[in-house]
Amino acid sequence: MITGETRLAGVIATPIKHSISPLIHNTAFCELGINAVYLAFETKPENFAKAIGAIKAFEMLGVNLSMPYKQEAIKFMDELGTEVRIIQAMNTIVYLGGRLIGRNTDGIGYVESLKAKGYRVKNEQITVLGGGGAGLAIVVQLALEGAKKISVFNRKSVSFYPLKERLKKIAEQTRVEIELFNLADEEILARELSDSLILANTTNVGMGEMTWTSPIRNPQVIPENILVTDAIYSPRETKLLQQAKNRGAKTMNGLGMLLHQAAASFSLWTGRKMPLEVVEKKLEEEV
Repeated sequence: MITGETRLAGVIATPIKHSISPLIHNTAFCELGINAVYLAFETKPENFAKAIGAIKAFEMLGVNLSMPYKQEAIKFMDELGTEVRIIQAMNTIVYLGGRLIGRNTDGIGYVESLKAKGYRVKNEQITVLGGGGAGLAIVVQLALEGAKKISVFNRKSVSFYPLKERLKKIAEQTRVEIELFNLADEEILARELSDSLILANTTNVGMGEMTWTSPIRNPQVIPENILVTDAIYSPRETKLLQQAKNRGAKTMNGLGMLLHQAAASFSLWTGRKMPLEVVEKKLEEEV
């Protein structure tokens, strides 16, 4: 029941009306008897600063962030978690003692979703598509988990060489081999995938206006003995996952990552563990 003491949390992004984060968090709040509610706030770029200000004004528990605000939000924070300083992107804001604290649970969420499926990344090679906020978070967490090598593929745009420098710094900080390649180079992509346990798509190719497209033009480069994961959860099966399935590879969409990064954010806001079994059951019934 909503009362005068109900606390507010939510997610700020655009687009975000498709989000199932409200279902996840509100189920957890209800199960644990926490007097709080979680909403989706579709926010235009010109209103983003006001939205961040509202977190303090309304003394919210905090918010999640999604595209395109994971890097933009950093300048508004009073404090940053170590992982945010490395990644230079965030997906969670915690309001505590009048201060806004920027954290990133994307990488943890991804690795925990792998563990839930029986996959461990220590001493393994992983290929990652994309070098945005989610991609960098995943790369950093994979490195911290002891991956042997991380091969990152990105479009050769104006951001390619700045990304290369950032990955070089992450490699130095974590002492893990990290290489950046041009996504258009199918020969190198095929070579790196042949040695990889997992292929992780962290781009937005496969959702929204790009629903029927894939970041991989030639599905023949996908080995049959690889796990192909997509950070996208709507649609449940992206074009990339369809390609992988047709090649005989195992697949996993972004629901697991979403659930586990949400659990990490939930703990930061409430100090409580999310009741994952209850939330997973609710997702199965509703989604």
